Amino acid sequence: MLLVNQIRENYAQVLAGLQKRNIPNVETILEQLVALDDLRKSTQSQRDQIQAEANTISKQIGSLMKEGKADEASAIRERTAEIKVQIKELDEQNAKAEEDLKALLYTIPNVPHTSVPTGKSAEDNEVVLSHGEIPALFEGKLPHWELIKKYDIIDFDLGVKITGAGFPVYKGKGARLQRALINFFLDQALAAGYLEVQPPILVNEDSGYGTGQLPDKEGQMYFASADNLYLIPTAEVPLTNLYRDVILNETDLPVKNVGYTPCFRREAGSWGAHVRGLNRLHQFDKVEIVQITHPDQSYEALESMSSYVQGLLQKLELPYRVLRLCGGDMGFTSALTYDMEVFSAAQERWLEVSSVSNFETYQTNRLKLRFKGEDKKAQLAHSLNGSALALPRIVAAILENNQTPEGILMPKVLQPYLGFDKI
Repeated sequence: MLLVNQIRENYAQVLAGLQKRNIPNVETILEQLVALDDLRKSTQSQRDQIQAEANTISKQIGSLMKEGKADEASAIRERTAEIKVQIKELDEQNAKAEEDLKALLYTIPNVPHTSVPTGKSAEDNEVVLSHGEIPALFEGKLPHWELIKKYDIIDFDLGVKITGAGFPVYKGKGARLQRALINFFLDQALAAGYLEVQPPILVNEDSGYGTGQLPDKEGQMYFASADNLYLIPTAEVPLTNLYRDVILNETDLPVKNVGYTPCFRREAGSWGAHVRGLNRLHQFDKVEIVQITHPDQSYEALESMSSYVQGLLQKLELPYRVLRLCGGDMGFTSALTYDMEVFSAAQERWLEVSSVSNFETYQTNRLKLRFKGEDKKAQLAHSLNGSALALPRIVAAILENNQTPEGILMPKVLQPYLGFDKI
């Protein structure tokens, strides 16, 4: 959530940034927000003045009673009753103004960083770099949805039988590949200085609001209505909410956590080859990295996280590219996002496997996540997160890119985890 003072003090910069997101009537929205803030301040000011009058009258009444002037004191008390009614009305007006202001702030996304390119869709994203050679496969290559049937390692039909579309069953070497990737990603994160955390996969409403999934993505999350809990769309939600309403010491920064969880997303339902097989699922596994940093160090941390994820892809020997997302394709809460895409040689297309984002103070303002330095003044930290990595499309690329007429070769770095080198 944006800070009101940030908007008021940097109005032109905020407006220009939000215009990169192609938000209709954004200037009108900001004007409404400033007007609500003015109303809130004006109401509070009136309330403070009347309260000051009430305090003065209370002292006068005490003095008059000591002097034996009960009649005069009684006359002044009539004004006290009027003041109580006025204060109640102003408190109600102020509470409504604050509620309306907060509700409007929830509808405004984060302001993009100055380096974010202007654009409306994924076609306008900026390619930052590319790495690796695209493999030349043999004639008769198969997409992963055919390979998994051929080698009987992932079964979508069983998933439909048990649950529904988008919930695959991994078995045999398919299940072992999943486990190997999870352990590999966790071990790599631990070596890079991250603390492993195993969080809950159900979160409450406050957690959803804290990281910005609510109210923006409410329809995309699975909801357990009996308990008012949400299945997590990513480990970002519980890992970041560990620090909701927490004041850290500056010496504790940066906080670096990693967690493996299953993830659940309702939006996976469109048709076409681009969402076929493992390309888009309702349930999938992911290892997530989260950092809480000093504001002066968050963009250095973002570059470090991007390099770390690229290192994983290099070790898996997958060709990839890094994109800087344009304003129209960014997530609601992000100030700057890098997407990592691997090339799927059988599908002959790029598949997104990771997003690494800096949210600056957008999440920490909602979370009231602060830190104190030597001056003992609390200020908002910056939060960042990244997929390191999401498994489905990584598995798809490994299967497709490494297929041979004799089987599918496994990346060398995974073989100690797998106990085999080929499917």
